[in-house]
Amino acid sequence: MDDGRALREHLLYLLKGGGAHLKFESAVKGVPVDLRGKRPKGSQHSLWELLEHMRIAQWDILRFSMDPKHVSPEFPAGYWPPEPAPPSQRAWTGSIRAFQADLEAMCELVEDESTDLTARIPHGDGQTILREALLVADHNAYHLGQIVLTRRLLGAWE
Repeated sequence: MDDGRALREHLLYLLKGGGAHLKFESAVKGVPVDLRGKRPKGSQHSLWELLEHMRIAQWDILRFSMDPKHVSPEFPAGYWPPEPAPPSQRAWTGSIRAFQADLEAMCELVEDESTDLTARIPHGDGQTILREALLVADHNAYHLGQIVLTRRLLGAWE
């Protein structure tokens, strides 16, 4: 196997929650509706806030990586939902689906052999697809850990 293929496979493994990383689906599966907007004592964020933050940040990183005309949300307010609870079941499900779709799109970008992982993104200031993919994996892992902790504090994690 050539080094380029190996690097792509390692990145995909990381992005998809391989090894010591938690899979996204495991973290959000079976969250009770009445707990999605609750902030446990001492916690800054609800499960909804964490989910939406992950979705928005991943979407932003993906779009930046692919579209020179993309404009990122205002930081930090644009990366968090305005309320701690989802407005509806549809919003919760939609956020999960959008997150999964954008994660798959990032994986496709990494997997595409025509993508030069180490070339600077022309409209960036030093970023590469490799760096952005690692950022997605790192950011997701961090907040998935927060989701698990929040679920534990709410009594909704086994």
